[in-house]
Amino acid sequence: MENTEAFHNQRRFSRIEFDSDVHLVNAEGSWKSHLVDISLKGMLLTLPKIWPGIVGDRYLAELFLGDRETVIRMEVIVKHINNNNAGFSFEYIDLDSISHLRRLVELNVGDTTILNRELSDLGAT
Repeated sequence: MENTEAFHNQRRFSRIEFDSDVHLVNAEGSWKSHLVDISLKGMLLTLPKIWPGIVGDRYLAELFLGDRETVIRMEVIVKHINNNNAGFSFEYIDLDSISHLRRLVELNVGDTTILNRELSDLGAT
């Protein structure tokens, strides 16, 4: 049952492929990673070769957008690790960052009905 629910939650939000660096930081150090895809709920990263993270670890993540001046900052938790990729869910994201993320999703989904449904689902989770 839990796996079915996790699968449903993963697929409820549109995944956006976006080419960007992500900086992960916690008390142990900082690591440069690369974004595979992102949604309103979380992101999948390609990790550096040396990364000590485990499921349940918390990080501050900074996603740099095209101009490198716009940064989406969020507190994240590691949900799964598979080879050199890790999935993170958003635990906290500030108002400016969620606005940038919403715009990124809006530009890539191209359908405001889908975006509004996902925003509604986000509030319900």
